[in-house]
Amino acid sequence: MALDDTIQQVIKKIVLRNAIEYGGSAKYDTVISKVVGLRPDLRPTIKEQIPLIKKIVDEVNSLDLADQEKMASKLSVFENVHKAAKRKEEAKLPPLQGAIMGKVVTRFPPEPNGYPHIGHAKAAIIDQEYAKMYEGKLILRFDDTNPLNEQLKYYDAIKEGLEWLGIKPDLVKNTSDDIKLLQSYGMKIVSQGDAYVCTCKSDDIHSMRAKGVDCPCRSLARSDYITRLERFFDGSFEQNEAIIRFRGNMSEQNSAMRDPTLFRIIDADHPKLGRRIRAFPTYDFAAPVEDSLDGVTHAMRTKEYELRNALYFSVLRSLGLREPVLLEFSRLEFEGMPVSKRKLKPLVEGGLVSGWDDPRLPTLAALRKRGILPEAIHKFVLSLGISLADTKPPFESLESYNRKLIDMISLRLFFVKHPVEIRIINPILVKIELKNHPTAQLGTRNVQTSDRIYIDRADADRLKSGQEIRLMELYNIRLDEVAQEKDGDYLRVINTGQEIKPNIPKVQWVSKDDMVPFTVIVPDKLFSNEEFNKNSLHTYNGIAESYASKVRVGSFIQFVRFGFCRLQTNGVAIYTHD
Repeated sequence: MALDDTIQQVIKKIVLRNAIEYGGSAKYDTVISKVVGLRPDLRPTIKEQIPLIKKIVDEVNSLDLADQEKMASKLSVFENVHKAAKRKEEAKLPPLQGAIMGKVVTRFPPEPNGYPHIGHAKAAIIDQEYAKMYEGKLILRFDDTNPLNEQLKYYDAIKEGLEWLGIKPDLVKNTSDDIKLLQSYGMKIVSQGDAYVCTCKSDDIHSMRAKGVDCPCRSLARSDYITRLERFFDGSFEQNEAIIRFRGNMSEQNSAMRDPTLFRIIDADHPKLGRRIRAFPTYDFAAPVEDSLDGVTHAMRTKEYELRNALYFSVLRSLGLREPVLLEFSRLEFEGMPVSKRKLKPLVEGGLVSGWDDPRLPTLAALRKRGILPEAIHKFVLSLGISLADTKPPFESLESYNRKLIDMISLRLFFVKHPVEIRIINPILVKIELKNHPTAQLGTRNVQTSDRIYIDRADADRLKSGQEIRLMELYNIRLDEVAQEKDGDYLRVINTGQEIKPNIPKVQWVSKDDMVPFTVIVPDKLFSNEEFNKNSLHTYNGIAESYASKVRVGSFIQFVRFGFCRLQTNGVAIYTHD
């Protein structure tokens, strides 16, 4: 199937946009993936189209940057992109039911049992945005009523992550601050008969709930369950010996209402309370009570709790407490980057990743290390809204927002990941001045040329005898022969001048007289087909222009025809995205 004129026009626009973003040289692989993304109907025959796509790439790459920009303007390459981006940036969250200006209170209630990730970011950003929209307040409330999982370091990590995101709560508190008050409400709900103390074995409880059979503890005489209640809170029961269960309906189709647990006994050191408390509320009890007492008007949580909404309101009605408006939205994780601690913790503890800030992970620390900006996360989250539809976009969706933000602050430098030596027979040995960015005012640098340079193995392998290529920003060269030395092969080439010629490849290069060793770490998808991807991290020990050694750690570099990177240490960068 040949490409019709309309599709060729689409491809040409994609190529031009990619070329301009990469300093005048489009990348085949990136263009092909973007073509498939824009026209999924071409996926079945994309292999047949690749030669034609490459032809368009070569034609565009043969032009200098100024001519590419003229063609892009003529074809309105960036017009629709800018319009779409503007529409996304202008997208607002839908209005809140019953919201009153100045009266809205939202809350973000993370459990301090792990490091914050992109899913936490979505929830926190939505909570803050609604508070700002209605000139209200945001509460950061640590849901810390399970000492088996919680640690002090996680409180700090969550605070640091939110600070990096620009989330500024009006009040910071812990659910454990109100533990005595919550216990008093626990006593009240049992005393009035809306809950009871159960001493059945765990397996029996699961069996009865599955079958919809009433627990025998439901029908105890009032004096018996009051005695049990006193024992529950005075420390007489051992861990796992008794729980407090809500008196729901064991025949209810919604299994969340089949007498769920409201309190349990846990013998463990609590990070804030030590060992002085043993009876802890579950999230199902603590969340609605705390929301009501904290004055929360609109409580938002992920849709995994949707079946528990009936319990949320039943608890409040039993206790005669005010009911907030409850809203759900879908969880957020990326394809190949699960947020589940069940999947990630074994990787960290087993040394399969370097830690919770490994750039392959979806934690905020990892995204920060990789070079994703907080503003990009904000824009990305708001573009998703609060839909209940499952949200598992490709990581490229976030990259598109980040790329717009870092493009104008990223130095353009040359990097060769697999160096092959080139010896020029008739070189022009001069110091050339190169712009650090094609449009932004990021200064210039001087590069000392040499009769020996390095290009990438992939570019060298495509060279045939007599073929010409253009060394970007320098001149054209033609392969003369492949020569040999004891250390290995090198390519002898001839300088054929500076004339811009059509249809010859442009390649990045590094001069032997102006180079430093440089390492780029490239993260890939962490999981493939639900399995850990053992090849999800690549390290390229190549060479870069010596100017790279002068760049401040933490800065962004766009290595031409390679991608955006964030400098981690002197001589080492982490690949951010293309």
